[in-house]
Amino acid sequence: MDELKAYKAHLHEIGKLDSALALLAWDQRTYLPRKGQETRAEAIGKLTKLSFQMATSPRLGRLLDGLGARDGLSDEDRASLRVVGKDYRRRKAIPARVVERFAIARSKSETAWERAREASDFKAFLPHLEEMVDFSRRFADYYGYKESPYDALIEDYEPGMTARELRTIIRPLREDLVPFIRHLTAEGRRPDTDVLSGHFPVEAQRDLALRALRAIGYDFDAGRLDTSVHPFTIAIGPGDARVTTRFLDALVLSNLFSSLHEGGHALYDQGIPEALRWSGLDQAASFGIHESQSRMWENSVGRSRTFWVFFQPILAEVFPQFRSVSPETLFRAANVVEPSLIRVEADEVTYSLHIMLRFEIEEGLINGTTKARDLPDLWREAMREYLGVVPKTDAEGVLQDVHWSTGYFGYFPSYMLGNLYGAQIYAKAKEEIPGLEEGFARGEFAPLLRFLREKVHQHGRMYEPKDLVRRATGEEPDSSHFVRYVKEKYGGVYGLR
Repeated sequence: MDELKAYKAHLHEIGKLDSALALLAWDQRTYLPRKGQETRAEAIGKLTKLSFQMATSPRLGRLLDGLGARDGLSDEDRASLRVVGKDYRRRKAIPARVVERFAIARSKSETAWERAREASDFKAFLPHLEEMVDFSRRFADYYGYKESPYDALIEDYEPGMTARELRTIIRPLREDLVPFIRHLTAEGRRPDTDVLSGHFPVEAQRDLALRALRAIGYDFDAGRLDTSVHPFTIAIGPGDARVTTRFLDALVLSNLFSSLHEGGHALYDQGIPEALRWSGLDQAASFGIHESQSRMWENSVGRSRTFWVFFQPILAEVFPQFRSVSPETLFRAANVVEPSLIRVEADEVTYSLHIMLRFEIEEGLINGTTKARDLPDLWREAMREYLGVVPKTDAEGVLQDVHWSTGYFGYFPSYMLGNLYGAQIYAKAKEEIPGLEEGFARGEFAPLLRFLREKVHQHGRMYEPKDLVRRATGEEPDSSHFVRYVKEKYGGVYGLR
């Protein structure tokens, strides 16, 4: 068999295993009975080991070396060799036995987190957290790094990013946001949110979520909506990108914005072209770029004034108590800036502050300057410093996020970067698509989706995140777009301009 065909066939075999693993993970977080967790962890561990062995096999190494010296390859094939080769070298650094043990420990850790969060019992989760931190430190040592072990972990989520560069982004962003938030809350007119009070049955909320997802272009022939403790999107494989949400009886907009957010992720997965499938390029350029899509649909679109001109009649049809509530009132109620305890419920202005404190805590965990047992106290102190609110329980504090239970250290900064990338890409979309936001009032979201398909989705992992943003917008990644966006929008909402 020709080397290139053999290479693609090898990647396809890895992709089949990874698709099965994704399906097992989805089931574990949605429908798996508790008594099945132990067996599921073992099954995940075994398949993870098999996938890992194929992704680090000597055969794949020989194919990478042979093709790397070949002329006449397409741009896509060259990009595949670059991306797969980088992943190969990182994975090759970790023994397969360690990968299997980690997969089993991670599966058990996530289950322990769910139970600890339900009971608001950090001590019950602590041994699992310490194990995840230990694995992550070992992985950083296996990968190697120049300055900080945290840098070795960030690379999995945001290629090319370092802790040092993150600090240079965070410092000016914090200097802009903190005074602006104080200005809004001290001198602005807070929107009335009383119109959002009420009891909202789950089945009706689910209907609302389905309508919102259909409106923005989510293809239900290539996905589905389910319920989970922590909303997520997962690509099972080509033609199967699933989303989950959660339903809170008294918070109707929580489900709506969660669904738009996860729908944004899924639109990206559904937009990866068939030509990139099973090539190592059939994923997002980075977690930050992926987050840029979800935050854009949730906030730039879903929290826009014109979106509510379109969506108010739909909301009123599902929940008749909103028939007399104007789109403007709903728009303003959806855009309250208020320091809060829960990251996924945070407004788009204070959201980045949640990420900043998580970055600082987890960097300390990986560098060894922070002990896992001290996290509840450190969390409360950081929340007091950054947001001026303090959690009363572990469930609304250090246990609120799933990420550390799965060993996802280095992931959180991508959420903040997603805000910044998303604002910059959206500004370019407004520039290139006349009447973009006016079209939202008529339910016309396809022009934005077409723009994102062309500028972002179709490229998969062809380019690293900074390069992709540069190609999409014509300029280097720049946080000023996000700062300008929130100041203009919320200055108007709060009557300060």
